[in-house]
Amino acid sequence: MTIQLKTDIRKQAIESLQRYFDLNMDDKLGNLQANALLDFLLEEIGPSIYNQAVNDAQNHLQTRVQELDFEVHAEEFTYWSKQKKRS
Repeated sequence: MTIQLKTDIRKQAIESLQRYFDLNMDDKLGNLQANALLDFLLEEIGPSIYNQAVNDAQNHLQTRVQELDFEVHAEEFTYWSKQKKRS
């Protein structure tokens, strides 16, 4: 699965990479270099991050499903016990 970024997100990512290089590296990162680096990161490391996010979401949803019975449980056959309390 290829990870694609929306145009505005990609632009922000490239600007962020360039800013990082400006502040932390001896060389500046040009637009073409930043695009190439971003493509590499998305292809090489992106799937690992994506897979971890999917795993985290699955774990969260499984926990929520397990708690569902406690959160929305409705007592059954309560009519007669309520009648006894009224008497």
